[in-house]
Amino acid sequence: MISRLRRLLTQSEAPSPGRRAADELRLAAAALLVEAARMDGEIGAAERATIGDLLRRQFGLEDEEVAELIDMAEAAAMRSTQIFAFTQAVKNGYDAEERVAMIEMLWEVAYADGELHHYEANLLRRIAGLIHVPDPVSGAARKRVLARLGLDGAADEAER
Repeated sequence: MISRLRRLLTQSEAPSPGRRAADELRLAAAALLVEAARMDGEIGAAERATIGDLLRRQFGLEDEEVAELIDMAEAAAMRSTQIFAFTQAVKNGYDAEERVAMIEMLWEVAYADGELHHYEANLLRRIAGLIHVPDPVSGAARKRVLARLGLDGAADEAER
C-alpha cells in the first residue's frame, strides 16, 4: 500500500482508478487528522499516537504502513495551503455514515491531549460543513468521543 501511495504522490505510475481513489481517500483522511493535530501549534505524542491508532483501525494497516502514511500525510498537509482537496476526497469517497465516523476521528485527535484548543474546534466545524455533516450530528459525534475518552465534563467547559 505504501508504495502505491508514494506513486500516487509522485505520479510515476498510474494505478487503476479504484485503487487510486482508495489511496487518495486514505491520504486525505490522514491529512485531515494531521491538520487537526497541528491546529494548536504542534503535533504532540498523544495526538500522533491517536492518529496512528485511528488509521490502524480504520484502514487495517500495519505499524510500518501507519508510520509511512502519517509521514506522507504530514508532507501533503505542509504542501497544501488549504484543506479543500482533502475534504472533497472525503465528501465524495465516503457515505454519510463514514463521514460522521471521520468527524468522530477528528474529535478524537482534537481531544487527544486532554483539551480542545479553539483553533481545533474551528477547524472541526469547517471540515464538518465541507464534508456535509450537519452541526447537530457533529456535536453528537463530539459527545460520543468525550464519553469514550472519559472527558464528559469537557464539553460544557469548551463551550464557554
